Amino acid sequence: MELLQFTSSPLLHGSSKFINSPEFYKSKLSNLKKPPTTTFRCCNHPNKTSHFANSKAFENVTKNLVIRASKSAELETAVIKKPQSQRFQVSKGYPTPFGATLRDGGVNFSIFSSNAVSATLCLITLSDLQENKVTEEIALDSFANKTGDVWHVFLKGDFKDMLYGYKFDGKFSPQEGHYFDPTKIVLDPYAKAVISRAQFGVLGPDENCWPQMACLVPTPEDEFDWEGDLPLKYPQRDLIIYEVHVRGFTRHESSKTEHPGTYLGVVEKLDHLKDLGINCLELMPCHEFNELEYFSYNSVLGDYKVNFWGYSTINYFSPMISYSSAGIRNCGHDAINEFKLLVREAHKRGIEVVMDVVFNHTVEGNDKGPILSFRGVDNSVYYMLAPKGEFYNYSGCGNTFNCNHPVVRQFIVDCLRYWVTEMHVDGFRFDLASIMTRGSSLWDSVNVYGIPIEGDLLTTGTPLRSPPLIDLISNDPILRGVKLIAEAWDTGGLYQVGIFPHWGIWSEWNGKYRDIVRQFIKGTDGFAGAFAECLCGSPNLYQGGGRKPWNSINFVCAHDGFSLADLVSYNQKHNLANGEDNNDGETHNNSWNCGQEGEFANILVKKLRRRQMRNFFLCLMVSQGVPMISMGDEYGHTKGGNNNTYCHDNDINYFRWDKKEESKSDFFRFCCLLTKFRHECESLGLSDFPTADRLQWHGHAPGLPDWSDKSRFVAFTLIDSVKGEIYVAFNASHLPVIISLPKRPGYRWEPLVDTSKPEPFDFLSSDLPAKEIAIKQYAPFLDANLYPMLSYSSIILLLSPDENA
Repeated sequence: MELLQFTSSPLLHGSSKFINSPEFYKSKLSNLKKPPTTTFRCCNHPNKTSHFANSKAFENVTKNLVIRASKSAELETAVIKKPQSQRFQVSKGYPTPFGATLRDGGVNFSIFSSNAVSATLCLITLSDLQENKVTEEIALDSFANKTGDVWHVFLKGDFKDMLYGYKFDGKFSPQEGHYFDPTKIVLDPYAKAVISRAQFGVLGPDENCWPQMACLVPTPEDEFDWEGDLPLKYPQRDLIIYEVHVRGFTRHESSKTEHPGTYLGVVEKLDHLKDLGINCLELMPCHEFNELEYFSYNSVLGDYKVNFWGYSTINYFSPMISYSSAGIRNCGHDAINEFKLLVREAHKRGIEVVMDVVFNHTVEGNDKGPILSFRGVDNSVYYMLAPKGEFYNYSGCGNTFNCNHPVVRQFIVDCLRYWVTEMHVDGFRFDLASIMTRGSSLWDSVNVYGIPIEGDLLTTGTPLRSPPLIDLISNDPILRGVKLIAEAWDTGGLYQVGIFPHWGIWSEWNGKYRDIVRQFIKGTDGFAGAFAECLCGSPNLYQGGGRKPWNSINFVCAHDGFSLADLVSYNQKHNLANGEDNNDGETHNNSWNCGQEGEFANILVKKLRRRQMRNFFLCLMVSQGVPMISMGDEYGHTKGGNNNTYCHDNDINYFRWDKKEESKSDFFRFCCLLTKFRHECESLGLSDFPTADRLQWHGHAPGLPDWSDKSRFVAFTLIDSVKGEIYVAFNASHLPVIISLPKRPGYRWEPLVDTSKPEPFDFLSSDLPAKEIAIKQYAPFLDANLYPMLSYSSIILLLSPDENA
């Protein structure tokens, strides 16, 4: 027994006078009629039931109320009976840290819920989870096991193969933003692993797409040998990023990996990335998600649609368990270690690891979505709500995470810190990051601004100039030292490319770079000047705000949209395979099929397509800023013109290692040589925007650039401390041209890259047997300081001493 000071609680509805009276307890007791089974009917929800493991839980509830009723005359004190367990030694526990934490020879459980009136810790063995049973429930006392808005309990005992979850009771009132349901076992937002189905894409018992999930309980054996691993801490200007899907990278049979489609499969292929010149791996979502979220038969392909990309998070601390070869073995401990192994082995090869994180929404969707975690824990805190409980939908996925709420923003920072300190990741790319700059749903100005203001007090969703969450991340002593990359827009129309709140350290996916480069390379008039800005790192977007070229993440293609091969093969999207009558996906792709629609075309069209692919890749590698390559583009992966392949767990999204081998001496070789060239050049990753001292613009004649709307030619020279001087030119016209080169007395220009030449002469590498013969073919032009450029081609020339001068 434990004596606690008893005062009226805001969680108990009604006046304090009524609460502090015998009538209150009698009213509670009158609602408690012991059922014939182990079902406890909740007085707050007459239509909902909460299942207990045995009758003792029911007895404990009634005893507590009897004790309080008998003592109500004193009003000042109440006798509290501690929570009981048949398996564990139970004490009140500690409010921090949140989650399940090892300490003092046991495990402390702590979880925030400001609006729940009761909480129950559910303990579930792995075997019971498969049978959808709860092993034991421990009802938490709102006095002994609650500090402020935090519920907590400390347990000692044998946790082998043990998992956990919670049940919360409170209002079920969607119009007030509350979805408490004591029949639901919900996940701890701070859980370090989520256990449910064992394999990716395999249905649960009774073909259930949403079988019960439970959280990992930590054990003292949770050790991983990092072998002295330390952060690589590359300057961001030196990065070449590779966007990869963990499952898609090695799932195809041609990968010939021991563990296809897993973290270990990626480890087996890290040398491929090393050969490609990659030093930063950007993992598409690896937080726990349910790939069967919208599992349905796809009559077009005769297979089943799944959530392949994973932009629908269940839990932010847990790595995707089914991306591990271990699956749910050892209750997820082995899966965590496989993710750590991927990071460690990447670091050994000089490759940083950045995670694509989705803090803009969760899998729970709108009011018709499931109650899995945040909604059942405290819906009105974790989601952005309108005054009548409706969900704001700036994500386009049904709900919006309430990022700038004080509790939620601290949750996000805690999560990011965990992945940096415990999992050793090097940074994050934030999906739809503009949502993180919107005001939270605290509906009065005092909560939002600290003082009352005149006028409309409904500030939910308003873009903030100094968002508290971005401020907190940017000035966090751990997080400000890692890579922070924003996708600076959302589906609510907030587009912040170039103006995202940055504190000098945030970078952005430069969507304007993508659009402008696509337009210019395919020969659209009016983009020469904008294209030149892109080559310089987009100073028009970033210089005025005090940022640098490396704040621009340059990309032509990403997972969302056409692949590089499809960008030059299709004018229109071809998304019928998605089963949505081609209504999904972006319609404005700025693509060009080079004369014929589709993969099959005549030889001339195919040659032009290969040339255009080289042009795009060369542009990426000679632009200031940070280049990003999308998985498969290095060998010309095609998705058949589908620009929205979110639902396909098949060859459409799988990296084709057999196709990569076919391209080994072709486009893949070209890409490897260009990334190597970029790494070698001091001037192609500048820490500041280039000035006239280093860079000069040219047109068909030296020093005479053409910025008119009709111009399709851009050229420049760049002083480089390693290479001496570099000449780069792009002819996006349908007409060939002979250009005059800048005169450099005592030196002559020699060709290195010409995208119009057949492989292997598109890149005259030092190990090319016929290199000298190829160079001699240029001699008549170069002797006259000229160079012929075919239509839709680009070149790189290097300055070398003229032996005949």
